[in-house]
Amino acid sequence: MAKNLDIQLSRRERQIMQVLFRKGKGTVTDIAEGIPDPPSATAIRTMLRILEEKGHVRRRRDGRSHTYLPSMPKKRAGLAALSNVLSTFFDGSLGEAVTTHLADPKTSIDRDELDRLRRLLDQAKKESR
Repeated sequence: MAKNLDIQLSRRERQIMQVLFRKGKGTVTDIAEGIPDPPSATAIRTMLRILEEKGHVRRRRDGRSHTYLPSMPKKRAGLAALSNVLSTFFDGSLGEAVTTHLADPKTSIDRDELDRLRRLLDQAKKESR
């Protein structure tokens, strides 16, 4: 696996990763069935090879074919992607990112989610003392 995980993914690469995270593993056929308007099997294999080179995917030989698996848990990959977004667009500030997101009129957040966030913030505040 690459030491510095490259989290720059194309739309198709993201779709492939979503299928693999959802199913836990998959063949080229599984992936084609899991994405809208799938490209050819050859194109999917090429994208899987690129994802493997980037450190996102590993493959396992199963008879005459390969099964592809995410190289890390979804939460860990998400954290790497979030860290990149924060550093690229928000100068590393989680607060700035959250403020921007909540200020967007398209953002919809229900009371339960707000309560959960409030509890997490309260806990973080206690732990930082």
